[in-house]
Amino acid sequence: MIKGIDAILIASENPKVLADFYKDKVGLQFEDEFEYGEEGKSGFMFKVGSTGLTILPHDEVKGKNTNPARIMLNIEVDDIETEVKRLKDAGVKVVAEVYHVEGYGYIATFEDVDGNYFQLVQVRA
Repeated sequence: MIKGIDAILIASENPKVLADFYKDKVGLQFEDEFEYGEEGKSGFMFKVGSTGLTILPHDEVKGKNTNPARIMLNIEVDDIETEVKRLKDAGVKVVAEVYHVEGYGYIATFEDVDGNYFQLVQVRA
């Protein structure tokens, strides 16, 4: 029986830089830095609601994401206009301004320092 998604993993050539972006610019709740692999590299864990977000090094990941729309994080917020302004003020790159999806809510798309897309979403009550 499937119980849920435990964590989402994002691999990066520079996981510390990416983790700092999600902590300092996006404002995700940082949980832990841990040793990853036999070379003693660092991984970084965040808690986003009931799901974990883990940022890890990976030998096969180099540079920026060349296909950033393939998989996106949706980060739920209670006031999308306020949060979008906060990210813009922090210098986070906007990919798509706030738009409405009927029956779902509002979405704005941003790009992280590795070129991955993530979205702020304010779902309908």
